[in-house]
Amino acid sequence: MNDLTGFQRDLLYVIAGGEEPHGLALKEELEEYYESEVHHGRLYPNLDTLVEKGLVDKGQLDQRTNYYSLTRRGRRELEARREWEDQYVDF
Repeated sequence: MNDLTGFQRDLLYVIAGGEEPHGLALKEELEEYYESEVHHGRLYPNLDTLVEKGLVDKGQLDQRTNYYSLTRRGRRELEARREWEDQYVDF
């Protein structure tokens, strides 16, 4: 998890919060958060990186649409990150 970019970590959180979201849904969520456009050339290579690292599974809804879900490893990594953050942020 410590070798991921902030954008990749944000992708993990958005994927975790959805029910197998597809790329366009992820793009829209991130654009709302960042308040700027997220280009396909940024989104999909980063999703592919998360798949290659074993943090995200990629499935196919139809011939044009893929969905994404966290792997067990991805969930463990997010949980560990949240525990680490909780050491420093106590609201």
